[in-house]
Amino acid sequence: MEDMDYSLPLSQDTFHDLWNNVVLSTDSGTLGPASLDPNMVFWENPEAIPETKFLQAAPMVPAVSNYAGEHGFSLSFNDAGTAKSVTSTFSEKLGKLFCQLAKTTPIGILVKEEPPADAIIRATAVYKKTEHVAEVVKRCPHHQSEDSSDNKSHLIRVEGSQLAQYFEDPFTKRQSVTVPYERPQLGSETTTILLSFMCNSSCMGGMNRRPILTILTLETTEGEVLGRRCFEVRVCACPGRDRRTEEENLEKNGTKQTKKRKSTPAPNTSTAKKSKSASSGEDDDKEIYTLSIRGRNRYLWFKNLNDGLELMDKMGPKVKPEIPAPSSGKRLLKGGSDSD
Repeated sequence: MEDMDYSLPLSQDTFHDLWNNVVLSTDSGTLGPASLDPNMVFWENPEAIPETKFLQAAPMVPAVSNYAGEHGFSLSFNDAGTAKSVTSTFSEKLGKLFCQLAKTTPIGILVKEEPPADAIIRATAVYKKTEHVAEVVKRCPHHQSEDSSDNKSHLIRVEGSQLAQYFEDPFTKRQSVTVPYERPQLGSETTTILLSFMCNSSCMGGMNRRPILTILTLETTEGEVLGRRCFEVRVCACPGRDRRTEEENLEKNGTKQTKKRKSTPAPNTSTAKKSKSASSGEDDDKEIYTLSIRGRNRYLWFKNLNDGLELMDKMGPKVKPEIPAPSSGKRLLKGGSDSD
């Protein structure tokens, strides 16, 4: 047999031999093997290079529980009362903010311990009821069409700060706005941020009378939540009137619930006995009748007569007492036996 050649064909050279024969063409010229780094990876389209920054997925349903955290994060609101002229007012009883459309609402930020230097305040709106919480809160199409800004779909807007940034989560599509946390000024315990709500709660195609919650969080730039506060918001034409109405309804409902919790009173035995004795008669009539009587003297006469009949029923059929006389000393009925 002839000796077989076991050498590899030219197409199966080693990777090192193949790499040395590679010649790439670029816009700046031709790159030979000596100018290439074997560890380099080349992409035909530089814009197609994937982003290496890690994006943390936001929760589908944001938490709405209050969380002070290690920094003692809390909020304060101005007590504007319930006058018709107020543009925003906060109800402590309801935990609810009432404000007018596109009117500035000041909110105080309080912390007991200083947060990190790059901390931010984030404002997010979510629907309150369970059946709507998965939906994204946005402005109605009518108000969006009248707005030419880049953030026209955002319901919450920060006023008075050039550092406000508007975000839309790429996973949940929820919208939020952030502003850097600022230390309180000298002589003040709070830092004030100014929020505006750019749609009425009754807007069709928007909130559509569905109650919403505003979540304010103290966060780091990496998204770590340091504190959280949540409150309900109603955007309306007359905040003072609506606050007063809802607080009155709360008091009424609270009174009704207190009454319902009380035990049911025992049935009035005297009433039952009266009904039973009144229903006794020759025809054994079970119904109770009401008689309208004109004049007080005549009313007292019939009342004493009825009292005597009831006394007779109580004493039983074997005893036939004489019907008692009224308080005036006159007897109502004559006749009957002189002895018991």
